[in-house]
Amino acid sequence: MKIEKVLVATTNKGKLREFKSLLGDLGIEVLSLADMKEKISVVEDKPTFLENALKKAREYALAYKIPTIAEDSGLEIDALVGFPGVYSARFFAYKEFGGEEPVQDSPDRANILKVLRLMKGVKNRKARFVSTVVFYVPRDWGLWTEGYCYGEITEFPEGEGGFGYDPIFKPEGYDKTMAQLSMEEKNAISHRGQAVRKLIKKLKVLLKDE
Repeated sequence: MKIEKVLVATTNKGKLREFKSLLGDLGIEVLSLADMKEKISVVEDKPTFLENALKKAREYALAYKIPTIAEDSGLEIDALVGFPGVYSARFFAYKEFGGEEPVQDSPDRANILKVLRLMKGVKNRKARFVSTVVFYVPRDWGLWTEGYCYGEITEFPEGEGGFGYDPIFKPEGYDKTMAQLSMEEKNAISHRGQAVRKLIKKLKVLLKDE
């Protein structure tokens, strides 16, 4: 299979930066939704990470006629019975679990404040990040991979790097949060890094079989 360009279906600059870093050695031009002239939007309304990622990858690939990588990821907290889960990006607005959190600085900040409010005084702080990545080509064919990063929720935010819940997630074996890690350190252990590396292994096999 010959692939010259791939679309990473995201407008999240932090996520795009991580994908470009991880995909850098494939020799493929990496585009984002910001590079597409005609703008379309795909609603993430499915109950699982895989279904959301597949929906995005398929719809963007068919619309733009370009191989597409889409991801759905989130934070699952034991004490919150798996929440925020698929609602991670918009947890601040999720009314059915703890009520809405007002957005002051940014959605990321509001999400963090809501999690810390719900976790106040909770002893079991175990959590994991989940990433499901789907690669889809317009001829109705694709593959997917998944990655996990286990750790715990901190009592307060630490670090200026990363994005999302990184400032309140401390990976297993580390004494600092994901937001305090360098890009190289984060990619080595992150849920997204694991999922994308698995995907790259599969893509390299496909690229050799042109």
